[in-house]
Amino acid sequence: MAALVSCCFGCCGDNNSGHVTLKEMPTVQLDTHHMGTDVVIVKSGRRICGTGGCIANAPLHQNKSYFEFKIQSTGVWGVGVATQKANLNQIPMGRDPHSLVLRQDGTVYHNNEEKNRLPANSLPQEGDIVGVAYDHVELNLYLNGKNMNCPASGIRGTVYPVVYVDDSAILDCQFSDFYHPPPQGYQKIMFEQQIF
Repeated sequence: MAALVSCCFGCCGDNNSGHVTLKEMPTVQLDTHHMGTDVVIVKSGRRICGTGGCIANAPLHQNKSYFEFKIQSTGVWGVGVATQKANLNQIPMGRDPHSLVLRQDGTVYHNNEEKNRLPANSLPQEGDIVGVAYDHVELNLYLNGKNMNCPASGIRGTVYPVVYVDDSAILDCQFSDFYHPPPQGYQKIMFEQQIF
């Protein structure tokens, strides 16, 4: 028995044993390598200001992803999902097939077509939290934790969370520590495990 225990512990400490070390998963945040030319990202990749858009540094891999944005200062803004082909300098987004976004006026746009609209009495204001749930087919929106029953779809391919600002808008992003609990069955954005 002692020989078996000794062998187990000895094998585990051996670097040639076939043990695979996993990389530490990076924090999900706004990606300064994929942003508009006049965008400013601060607060450790959690706040956007300036003019233009930015995608997160993690694609949506799991079946049901959820993330939130807090409106710190109003202006022109939009939140949703986009591919890496989206033009992050073109405001407002949602004009091409590479972005699906909720705009500050309550409209949801994709490919220059209005896909849905928030109820008139539910337009996001300064201090509000906009939640985005995406299940690889349909985008759903939440305002201060309440489902807006405003689904939209149409975007294809690998998508990332996206946010854009202009006209003095400032938004904060939450990709894992939420202001409100995610909807049933949804989870924070996660990276796929990487082996090196």
